[in-house]
Amino acid sequence: MKIAECQDLLTRTLSATYVSAPKGTHFYRIAAQILEMARAYESDGIRFFQTGDPVNALASYYYGFGWLHFGVSSGLLNIPCPAACPFKGPAEVLHIRHRSKLEEKTTRYARLLDIARSSVKCSMDPATTSSVFARRMLCIAGTYARRGEYLVNAGDPEGALASFSYGHGWLDAAVTAGFFCIVAERDLFTI
Repeated sequence: MKIAECQDLLTRTLSATYVSAPKGTHFYRIAAQILEMARAYESDGIRFFQTGDPVNALASYYYGFGWLHFGVSSGLLNIPCPAACPFKGPAEVLHIRHRSKLEEKTTRYARLLDIARSSVKCSMDPATTSSVFARRMLCIAGTYARRGEYLVNAGDPEGALASFSYGHGWLDAAVTAGFFCIVAERDLFTI
């Protein structure tokens, strides 16, 4: 998917997204924060793209999608249509002038996602359904970490960066929602 198409998809999806929880409740505040963060990453991506930085735009859009999809999966957010998938088809191949920045950021984001995954522990009692959901969030982050590694080895740094960013977005949103306690590297999370 081209970066501009990804931005358009995220913008259209966010404009249709709404908070599911009743106003004034604790869950409403969490949901509103998650939606606000997804919109902030969309806004960052637009700014990066407009200033000629497609590498950071790509990372921002997919990070925003991670936040958004966490919100929908958790039931905190709702979208009247099926959740949009930014992974339809390969990521846009960026111009050679962006190659060095792309490779550096992809390598760094792979490392950061691995560190982030090992920096959290479930904050729920293991017998609760919330604990099951938290383990699922770790599984999703791990799946996108492995997908990113596969794409690095396949020579697709754009797809790898998208995967690492998306997986970290899921994990960051889950931390913000209270499913995890941060046990190390607090600076890797938005809270």
